[in-house]
Amino acid sequence: MNNVHIRVEVEVNPTEDPDKVKVSVYKVLGGLELMVIEDGDRKTLVGEAEGLEALSTFRELLRRERIRDAARTVLFRGLQGNSIIFYLNKQVAYVGHVSFSQPVGESPLGPIEVEIQCDEPQRLIDWVASKIA
Repeated sequence: MNNVHIRVEVEVNPTEDPDKVKVSVYKVLGGLELMVIEDGDRKTLVGEAEGLEALSTFRELLRRERIRDAARTVLFRGLQGNSIIFYLNKQVAYVGHVSFSQPVGESPLGPIEVEIQCDEPQRLIDWVASKIA
């Protein structure tokens, strides 16, 4: 699998500490380079990474929490051409767990949006959330 590109975007609400939101992302997706983008009163954390190793923390959490089957379902549902788009609960991520979320309404503080682009997204899903033998 070549050309794996990960992009993360998460809104930072006025009541939230941007550093704590960064911790949420780091705990589930590893050490992406995150930067705060400010647009008036709105703050958004945006991060990007390249390569499979950027997904190794996420892959390990799925395995450890025994949610690979559920993850496969969510990832395949988010498949759009060469992209996979899914959302993670920000509060659950802060404590180092994975909980998939809807784009709006489900998580009171908003979700972490993850977009993965690659040449072979179905193979990537098989690697990230391998079928349980």
